[in-house]
Amino acid sequence: MTNRRDFLKKAGAGTIAAAGAATLAAPAVKAQAPIKWRLQTYAGPALAEHVVKPAIDAFNKAANGEMVIELYTADQLVPTAELFRAMQNGTIDAVQSDDDSMASPTEVTVFGGYFPFASRYSLDVPVLFNQYGLNEIWAEEYEKVGVKHISAGSWDPCHFNTTKPIRSLEDLKGLRLYTFPTAGRFLTQFGVIPVTIPYEDAEVAVQTGELDGMAWSGITEDYTVGWANVTKYFLTNNISGAWIGHFFANMERWNEVPDHLKSLLQLAMNSSHLHRQWWYWGGEASLRVGGGKLELTTIPDAEWAKVEEAAVKFWDEIAAESPTKAKVVEIFKKYNADMAKAGRPYRYG
Repeated sequence: MTNRRDFLKKAGAGTIAAAGAATLAAPAVKAQAPIKWRLQTYAGPALAEHVVKPAIDAFNKAANGEMVIELYTADQLVPTAELFRAMQNGTIDAVQSDDDSMASPTEVTVFGGYFPFASRYSLDVPVLFNQYGLNEIWAEEYEKVGVKHISAGSWDPCHFNTTKPIRSLEDLKGLRLYTFPTAGRFLTQFGVIPVTIPYEDAEVAVQTGELDGMAWSGITEDYTVGWANVTKYFLTNNISGAWIGHFFANMERWNEVPDHLKSLLQLAMNSSHLHRQWWYWGGEASLRVGGGKLELTTIPDAEWAKVEEAAVKFWDEIAAESPTKAKVVEIFKKYNADMAKAGRPYRYG
């Protein structure tokens, strides 16, 4: 009778030998090449360091070689106005921008960037998208044109930094300002002359006198990108409490990404939104108090109320253009009415 211990020894040895043979016989398995994306942001190099690069660096590290996102700054691969088309046709894979600047052919494009007085504070934007239904509208509109709307977030408010002081609405007349398409459309009624040029050319345009300044950002951005070096004044009144920006991707490329990496992308985008939330909020206050380069000016509240009243009429003009636009405007109206009823700290006055 075979000894039980001898049997187990022989069986174990046979198993090990068979496993070794199988290993030798198996073909070599090639490591899967990482998924590679090219993402271009609306922001120039200095600004991109804060508004997108930390999140992309974190994603690339966490993706552990399975996916790599190459980051390009404003106009580096294609002009900002061509970002949407380049993403749609697959020339680039993803974009960080507002709808307005990249000329999206959607019904919601006019609301990207600075839609006048749609928001008062940066927290208004994520609430509008996540609790008031804008996410669903954006997802549907972009799906129609083959683009994935990944995530929406808030940036800085829209103030004026200029070479001439603004202390009344009269001072706006004739100012040549670098601004966003919709903001420019709104501001023309007050005599502003909107100018569209590449982002990186704006500073030089002020130095040469082609521009009188910008209605493009808050004071944090003015200092970060160098605009505070070529302008003298900062108007504390703003036409929007927060820029509405997004992350988008080519739909086919998005669908190729495994679910776990999609989740990681969402987390990275959310971390980007949070980073900007505190960076801008803190920067706007600290640079007003201790920046030292820009003199603060203010248009009195009673006079500025005329601009706010004009915004309401502007909203109605936009709403009349299509059912989708009307739906978005209705959400803005309801949200702002709710905030007014909620009172302080949601709305003052």
